[in-house]
Amino acid sequence: MKLRVRDKIIDLDEPVIMGVLNVTPDSFSGDGVVDVAAALEQARVMVGEGARVIDVGGESSRPGAQAVSLDEELRRVVPVVERLARETTAVISVDTAKPEVAQAVLEAGAHIINDITGLRDERMAGVVAKYGAAVVLMHMQGTPETMQRDPQYDDVVREVAEFWRQRTRRARAAGVGADQIVLDPGIGFGKTMEHNLELLRATRNLVAEFREPVLIGASRKGFIGRLTGHEEARDRVFGTVALTAMVVRDGAAMVRVHDVAANLDAVKLVQVWRDERD
Repeated sequence: MKLRVRDKIIDLDEPVIMGVLNVTPDSFSGDGVVDVAAALEQARVMVGEGARVIDVGGESSRPGAQAVSLDEELRRVVPVVERLARETTAVISVDTAKPEVAQAVLEAGAHIINDITGLRDERMAGVVAKYGAAVVLMHMQGTPETMQRDPQYDDVVREVAEFWRQRTRRARAAGVGADQIVLDPGIGFGKTMEHNLELLRATRNLVAEFREPVLIGASRKGFIGRLTGHEEARDRVFGTVALTAMVVRDGAAMVRVHDVAANLDAVKLVQVWRDERD
């Protein structure tokens, strides 16, 4: 399986680490940076540790987060993307739901748009297609401000799968290629802990059902803390690594993480296990 991201091809035969680069002052994980030079250095460290994709985010999506203005998000992310494109060979993803931001960062050299609303704004698909970029279609119930108030599903796995089918059709109709789409169940986005666990347990079945690669982003999230007893996000690294091993074992093609080196170790060991079994 391969992912086409503008002029680059990502080989997904080995699971890909996507490193999180938050350029916000209010990241839930406490690792946000607001200085371009600091962001560039953090990205270089993650690439050196084995991240094949850097995901830049200029608007916090933690539960209860307030939306930021278009101008503010542009101010935060565009200079970082410009520097990354000019000074590194990293595949650059940008976490945004605004078509205007997507266009600006694609002009600046980004390769992937990571849309946490899964093309809720129908203009986004056209922007992605125009630049030949790839897109991550993530499922979220509600908005970051409202998503955790009382999420309800009859069958969370079935409903996420149906959402993926609908939004994949939307992307394809706009001209996004079949090899330019990634699917993300949106762990922690409008889900209870049990919803999250149901989706994670279903990774193998979801991977088998869809031809598009599946991305899991559970890094340092609150439900890990509730399960392990760690209140601080920075103390949830070991729980994250365990989840990475499990979802990669079950076929996830990409994992979005804050702690690249630790999670890459898990990926490598699972790969050895899978290769020996094959």
